[in-house]
Amino acid sequence: MHGDRARGAELVEGIVARLDAVASVEVVICPPAVLIPHVFSRIAGTPIGLGGQNLCDRDEGAFTGEVSGPMLADAGCAYCIIGHSERRAYYGETSEVVAGKFEAALRSGLIPILCVGETLEERDAGKMESVIAAQLDTVVNQVGVNQFARAIVAYEPVWAIGTGRTATPEQAQDAHRFIRERIGTSNPDIAERLRILYGGSVKPENADGLFAQTDIDGGLIGGASLKADRFLAICTACTNA
Repeated sequence: MHGDRARGAELVEGIVARLDAVASVEVVICPPAVLIPHVFSRIAGTPIGLGGQNLCDRDEGAFTGEVSGPMLADAGCAYCIIGHSERRAYYGETSEVVAGKFEAALRSGLIPILCVGETLEERDAGKMESVIAAQLDTVVNQVGVNQFARAIVAYEPVWAIGTGRTATPEQAQDAHRFIRERIGTSNPDIAERLRILYGGSVKPENADGLFAQTDIDGGLIGGASLKADRFLAICTACTNA
């Protein structure tokens, strides 16, 4: 929840101006809902994709304050972040709610970016795999594993975001490998092709080490995406991986 039209324009124009330098990287911008039309007008004609940060699990109706999948698609979005750790922590989104939103995104023709990950307490208790498995399985059980051919998964180690603790590239790889293997128990072909992004405070200083890992296919960038220079440096690291 950052920015206004002026800051949004400055950020997007800074990225667009140097997009040729990272032409081999797929770039998607997910601004706050009220800025989506503003950003869309500035990326039209470029390969940059557009996404929402959240959506309602219903397509229409008396749900004041919500934004639906059809609304996002109509505004130019092709993607939507689903089940971000902040949505789960601050707004009580259970895995069942997240599964409903995942299904709603697919229903609207959007590509869901499904976020999974464990908290500090869960990590310290050795529950990383069981927590992620439960988050993934709830979605798979609702929509079927074949729908992951149209989806992206993002691993967010909540314990390494704003806690002073840092996930090593090897720890991140372990979680990404587990995600791929978990999906692979249902459909190995989809698991092999699945794009898994890392969302644990990626920045230019650690991007090279993260993107060198076998099962890390890109990043879900938070704070470092608010400055064009830093975001583009991360894209460059992805190009070099």
